Amino acid sequence: MALSVFDLFKIGIGPSSSHTVGPMVAARLFGEALLKGGHLTATGRVAIDLYGSLALTGRGHATDKAVLLGLLGERPDTVDPDQVDTLISDIRSNWYLRLMGARSMPFHEPSDLRFHYDETLPRHPNGMRFTAYDDNGKPLLSEVYYSTGGGFVVNEREADAPLTDRDIKVTFDFTSANDLLEIGQETGFSIAQIIRENEKAYRSPEDTEAGLDRIWSVMQASIDRGCAQEGILPGGLNVRRRAPQLYRNLQEPTYDPLSHLDRVSLFALAVNEENAAGGRVVTAPTNGAAGVIPAVLAYYRRFMPGASQAGVRTFLLTAGAIGMLYKRNASLSAAEMGCQGEVGVACSMAAAGLAAVMGGTNAQIENAAEIGMEHNLGLTCDPVKGLVQIPCIERNTMGAAKAINAARLAVLHGDGTHFVPLDTVIETMRQTGIDMQSKYKETSQGGLAVNLVNC
Repeated sequence: MALSVFDLFKIGIGPSSSHTVGPMVAARLFGEALLKGGHLTATGRVAIDLYGSLALTGRGHATDKAVLLGLLGERPDTVDPDQVDTLISDIRSNWYLRLMGARSMPFHEPSDLRFHYDETLPRHPNGMRFTAYDDNGKPLLSEVYYSTGGGFVVNEREADAPLTDRDIKVTFDFTSANDLLEIGQETGFSIAQIIRENEKAYRSPEDTEAGLDRIWSVMQASIDRGCAQEGILPGGLNVRRRAPQLYRNLQEPTYDPLSHLDRVSLFALAVNEENAAGGRVVTAPTNGAAGVIPAVLAYYRRFMPGASQAGVRTFLLTAGAIGMLYKRNASLSAAEMGCQGEVGVACSMAAAGLAAVMGGTNAQIENAAEIGMEHNLGLTCDPVKGLVQIPCIERNTMGAAKAINAARLAVLHGDGTHFVPLDTVIETMRQTGIDMQSKYKETSQGGLAVNLVNC
């Protein structure tokens, strides 16, 4: 399977991987295409058209800001979150855009950035079109991109190509959980070891270890920032950050046997409040679900005996393997799958990672991943006001708690045998996502998004 663990774990900014990170990547790709084609210096105007879910929830998900940042040449993993508002304000107040930081041109946002609420492009609900014109209004280049979930972006030509078309040969090719289990039986390798061998096709082992350490470092930083930042989240719902007060409450001595669960909730809240504020997070595998894996990893690192940095790497490699299966055989996009494709997948990945560092066998790891998804099937995505806040922030705490419970059921109270294979539950998730009405798939046209307003 032509995926790396770092395809699943990307460093970016909030509030959404599909609606913020992906569009920023797409906009920069368009700028690079203009540069490569020799059109940059001739470009006098750029127009952006957003379709489907990108249009319906784009403003709440900061898609408008993201495409402008990408056209400036910014990247999700390097842009300074503290400078985003300044960069956007400069464009909007001066009605000018410096394309790829090199070509200045007028930019009239009401006419140049268009939201098509009633139109969806054919290959994915998250479609966008970028068009460049010369000073006389003649089209120079037009490209369609799709943000397919988790920060993945494809152009129209790539949209129909299978993931396996990537020209990289890995040691252990797998397309299913059953493949992973069979490889483990033949080699004696754990799932983490299988992925570690495959990562050698992309980079040196040392670079893989350093990359995993950096992912965990960014996750920890998002927890720390989320615990410290007070105030109201942007967007108009006036949602107050709860993590700082919960953090202070948990500093008091307690004999509550469930206090560790409160801390897991704290970690998830901290990350997703930071995400909602547009801060730096790790797409794991999406921004809307960015708090689940860090929360469970922090639980492992801080509260489990024998926890180590090596264990963190094992956790991430194992979780990444499970995420690859969902990306390959279903989707990570809430616009396609509902929130079962985001928090559900993150829960499944986190359960597998925790099971691995608890000493679980490959069969127990697969069982943990299956439990994590089975009890998220049918989970809708109905963000109130199109913001990644309600119910998204709390939903990450639920996903983290479920992941811990799934791992404990599989490892401490199971031997790996179970009725529903992970491959079956992934296919069930895919079918459920297809059957789910579009109003429950990141459009803010159903569920809490309308009923909370009506109440």
